[in-house]
Amino acid sequence: MSAAKIKIRPVNASDLDAINTIISSCVMGWNLPERVKRLSIGSYQYNDHDLQHLQLFVALDSANRILAVSALEEADISDLPDAQTGLLLHGLYVLPDCQKQGIGNQLIQLAMEKVREKQLDGLLVKAQADANSYFQKQGFSLLPVVNHNKDYPHRWWKTAA
Repeated sequence: MSAAKIKIRPVNASDLDAINTIISSCVMGWNLPERVKRLSIGSYQYNDHDLQHLQLFVALDSANRILAVSALEEADISDLPDAQTGLLLHGLYVLPDCQKQGIGNQLIQLAMEKVREKQLDGLLVKAQADANSYFQKQGFSLLPVVNHNKDYPHRWWKTAA
């Protein structure tokens, strides 16, 4: 699958089952105990209510099969570096068989376009530990943990250029 043949569009309610299947397959691949993965899957999946509060996008192949999903929302200013403004990449999930083909990169580029459209300072990600190297390769910078009781340990920031 060439990333050049990928089409990205906003999510429809009818996409939720396919999206949640992708999320489940990704979560089950994380380096966590099996029980933790099974119990946490539901908290990562999206529903109709999320469609009202998040900007969700899907990446499709030439047969219109959903390969990936991303979700954006306004970031809480207390999570951002130096009280800057930004969007939070709430989720980024690519089917395991389709990873390392540039699809996630295209969804991040779209997120950065949304940041620039809103004239914000950057994009924040609260990543799963397994994804740290991915976001580093995508040009994100790891933010320091200032408040160990509040801060998510794997916060990554990409400044809008």
